Amino acid sequence: MRIYLDHNATTPLHPLVADRMAQAMREVWGNASSVHHFGQQAKAALDEARGSIATLLGADAAEIVFTAGGTESDNLAIRGAAEALEAAGRKHLITTAIEHEAVLNTMKSLARRGWRVTTLPVDATGIVSPDRLREAITDDTALVSVMHANNEIGTIQPVAEIAAIAHEHGALVHTDAVQTAGKLPLGVRELGVDLLTIAGHKFYGPKGTGALWIRRGVRLLSPLTGGRQERNRRAGTENVPALVGLGVAAEAAGRTLAVEGERLTALRDRLEAGILSAIPGSARNGAQAPRVPNTSNISIERIESESVLIGLDLAGIAVSSGSACSSGTLEPSHVLKAMGLPHLRTLGSIRFSLGASNTEADIDRVIEVLPPLVEKLRSLTTVGGRK
Repeated sequence: MRIYLDHNATTPLHPLVADRMAQAMREVWGNASSVHHFGQQAKAALDEARGSIATLLGADAAEIVFTAGGTESDNLAIRGAAEALEAAGRKHLITTAIEHEAVLNTMKSLARRGWRVTTLPVDATGIVSPDRLREAITDDTALVSVMHANNEIGTIQPVAEIAAIAHEHGALVHTDAVQTAGKLPLGVRELGVDLLTIAGHKFYGPKGTGALWIRRGVRLLSPLTGGRQERNRRAGTENVPALVGLGVAAEAAGRTLAVEGERLTALRDRLEAGILSAIPGSARNGAQAPRVPNTSNISIERIESESVLIGLDLAGIAVSSGSACSSGTLEPSHVLKAMGLPHLRTLGSIRFSLGASNTEADIDRVIEVLPPLVEKLRSLTTVGGRK
């Protein structure tokens, strides 16, 4: 039996999603831009999926633009807003040091093209202070992009307060909600943002699907040129079966949101308590709250995370050391570095991200396997100058 604790990287397809996608592949193969029966059948399927996403976000269906995932949605939001406001002289962008690379690298790309980018620091808990934004924002600021919850440590940012400050200066606000969609209630009106990103494969939908919520009245220049799909916001023929799956995943998430959140919180707390009490020199990274229910990031002294990952995988337990998009790099987590954690602590960090399939038995198995594995690795390693 294998235990999967890497749901922040990706999730398995919900069975209903797989079934509906298979049906759509067989029966709904028309081009949604065509005016005949087959095209209108496809358009109706997209409209239903769009409505399901809107319901999950507390939004209007007309404000939902389908994309190929979180990275594309982030790019559409940031590049689209920046370029739309460039003519007005607003060439200042603000983000935080712990954003996903889809945001950070997009900001770097715009900086090379002449935009001024300010990267706000976070404190030791992984949370950005709204006061930092007050110090950095100007009347030239076009966009502030702050993630809703961090993918590595799970901490939730004060997005509503940040949005209020940004709007006082006429700036737009984007939040990457990839790690909160389907895990927490998401009301775009309550958050007060103008743009919000989600990705289907983070809440049991298909990979290659996502959406950008664009508040009515916000103008974007699309990085893609082509046809008039998605109200001229995203050119290209829509992947109808995959987007049908995205809609089904949103429906399923909405039905179980409250109960599943409580269940995962209890499992996560059980996992943390077991590890922290059983392994000397272990510590949780990031604030205990507010945090998404399923995420725990723990550092263990005198070990390297890669060795732990391999040892756990051999025992049938899948975890990660941070963002899946950064796997393979030898650099420590940019999130933990931004929090000011010591270098050796960042090297020994493990991310556990729980999901629908996990049980108390899974958690107890991790607590059983991990302490002796750490003890064995410590006896073999010289991390931190000690053997």
